Amino acid sequence: MRNIDELFELAASHRGNREVIEDMMPAIKSADEIKALSEDRILAGMTRAIFQAGFSWKVIENKWTGFEEAFEGFVPVRWKFMSDDDLDSLLQDTRIVRNGIKIQTVRDNAIMLCDLEDEYGAAAACIADWPMEDFVGLLAMLHKRGSRLGGSTAQYFLRFLGKDGWVMGRDVVAALVREGVVDKAPTGKGAQASVQAAFNQWASESGRPFAHISRLLALSTGPNL
Repeated sequence: MRNIDELFELAASHRGNREVIEDMMPAIKSADEIKALSEDRILAGMTRAIFQAGFSWKVIENKWTGFEEAFEGFVPVRWKFMSDDDLDSLLQDTRIVRNGIKIQTVRDNAIMLCDLEDEYGAAAACIADWPMEDFVGLLAMLHKRGSRLGGSTAQYFLRFLGKDGWVMGRDVVAALVREGVVDKAPTGKGAQASVQAAFNQWASESGRPFAHISRLLALSTGPNL
């Protein structure tokens, strides 16, 4: 398994130089910045990631103002009590993408966020303080307790939110296979533990956040992946 400097050299061989690579690193928020986010912004972020999954991101982006209006700002305590009338109204609302299954995730995830608020004081605090050494645990919690937050959807949600973490895209998986961390996309618990251990090691050796390591792995595969 290459160290971070070797991964930088490999990425730079595809992209030009180290400075170019550094400029491509994603921005992440501090724990305090994440804790300052209101619960409605967290529900909005979840919903946006869910609607983008398997769909045109550009369409969702163009419609997002309509989503905010239709869901009245995504206040969790409002949407945990989504009624049948609410659902029927939303299914006819042309301001949003009218996917019934995804619309109902707003209710289910609002319930989860309200429960996390009871347990941690705020869902944002739960996410912000979750230890990076167990990032797979955070993903597992969101998958188990939330709705349609499995696979890469939760990873993108957390990245959009500003939480440090990886996004297991095709190019990152290819790099992890190349480095001998996994032999295919890490879906099982054993493979996910291997990914966590690799990221823990890279972070410990370099002081880099997981999001930067993830992007570096992606860039190291070359421009065509």
